[in-house]
Amino acid sequence: MKSRITASYALLATGYIAQHCQEGKVQASLISQQLNIPRLYLFKVLEQLVKGNILRSRKGRKGGFLLARPAQEITLLEIIEAVDGPLFGPLTLGKPVNNEQQLCLRIEGAYQSAVNEAKNLYSKVKLSEMLKQ
Repeated sequence: MKSRITASYALLATGYIAQHCQEGKVQASLISQQLNIPRLYLFKVLEQLVKGNILRSRKGRKGGFLLARPAQEITLLEIIEAVDGPLFGPLTLGKPVNNEQQLCLRIEGAYQSAVNEAKNLYSKVKLSEMLKQ
């Protein structure tokens, strides 16, 4: 992950909105205050979540944020990747020397397999499950 604090804020804000959206749109200032997240930073995170189709927003005095989809359809992977980009970047091994191409291929294969397993696990965790006690 690129920025753990950004992903943390995204998860907290999304969770807060999910818990309070039945009351209507949730204002960013309230999220900032209740979760102690710097307001300007929060706006950037919320904007990324809107672009990632996690949240919807309405501007204006009665504006705020709502989930774009039901909490049962939003995954941990989607939230994190909406603000941080791909969970795992590509593996850069460089150019092999002395016929070590096979070693590089085995390492790349093992890495990609681990990435796929991690993404699979993250995509199984739903926002609704994270909010259960």
